[in-house]
Amino acid sequence: MNEKDLYREMSEKRFSNGVPFTSLPENYVRPLSERPNLHEVTPCDAVPVINLNNPNKTQIVKQIQSACESYGFFQVVEHGIPEESIKAMQQIGKDFFNLPLQEKLQHYSDDPAKKFRLSTSFNVKKEKIHNWRDYLRLHCYPLEDYVHEWPSNPPSFKEVVSQYSRDVRELGVRIMELMSQSLGLEGEYIEQALGKQGQHMAINYYPPCPEPELTYGLPGHTDPNALTILLQDQVRGLQVLKDGKWVAVDPIPNAFIVNIGDQLQALSNGRYKSVMHRAVVNSEKERFSFAVFICPSTDAELGPIPLLIKDNNPAIYRRFTYGEYYEQFWSGNLDGVHCLEFFRVPSSSGD
Repeated sequence: MNEKDLYREMSEKRFSNGVPFTSLPENYVRPLSERPNLHEVTPCDAVPVINLNNPNKTQIVKQIQSACESYGFFQVVEHGIPEESIKAMQQIGKDFFNLPLQEKLQHYSDDPAKKFRLSTSFNVKKEKIHNWRDYLRLHCYPLEDYVHEWPSNPPSFKEVVSQYSRDVRELGVRIMELMSQSLGLEGEYIEQALGKQGQHMAINYYPPCPEPELTYGLPGHTDPNALTILLQDQVRGLQVLKDGKWVAVDPIPNAFIVNIGDQLQALSNGRYKSVMHRAVVNSEKERFSFAVFICPSTDAELGPIPLLIKDNNPAIYRRFTYGEYYEQFWSGNLDGVHCLEFFRVPSSSGD
């Protein structure tokens, strides 16, 4: 069965004719040692929540520094993105995935090089066990280069997603400035280090799953980009690895989760951690999430920032381009191996 037929079969049984699976298909069942062990997961009660409207900017910078060093992620509130932009984006995601199957199939591709595509799981060409997820992935910066490729149905898709993309980009630039300052650098340092940036988005749809304890929406992984800004709906599903244990991150209405990606870990020479995270599913409710990825340009040369390298803090990663890194990332299948390990200086011993 090819990838498009797989998507068709799963969609027809899960969504179109209203007859969902009563048990999990074999090619979604994880080996016993790789299952999520949902009964062992506890809520993360100490998730850093940062109010970006705090007039004390020094305090914000310190909070970001602490969160990046200790957690690798944080949530932001009072961030300046209008609630109507958030609600419109959440609705358009639902409207798209509620379209008839035949209409959605015209957007299907499993070629990671495509700038706009509908797909399923993660990398069905390489993986042996699939993930209980469908997603619409699109490039959204510069908007004028990509918006013409987007769907014309739902009718407001281009307008809503364009506005949301602009809003989140402004937030991302602001957060990168604060992160630069938290590392003792000039505010524009990180943004400039990423070169002519790209911005991608994934609209993730996790249908109800008959046996959620046997599979994942997405297994544990780190993000290959620089910064991820995630909007959740109010259905729990995001989990992060904290002190060797998986913990659940409960959604806060209209808040955004900010994930440190691999490139910020490399730029900070390991001081800021790219957080290992995963998405689990449930048997009762569908879940949507909206992830915006701020990425370096393909030819941007990355690695530890020279100003942060000292005699007592030698570089632990070699220099590389983002294109080289991204190719390595997509050659795998989210098998739990941190892609940064392939770019570590051979003499370096662990974080």
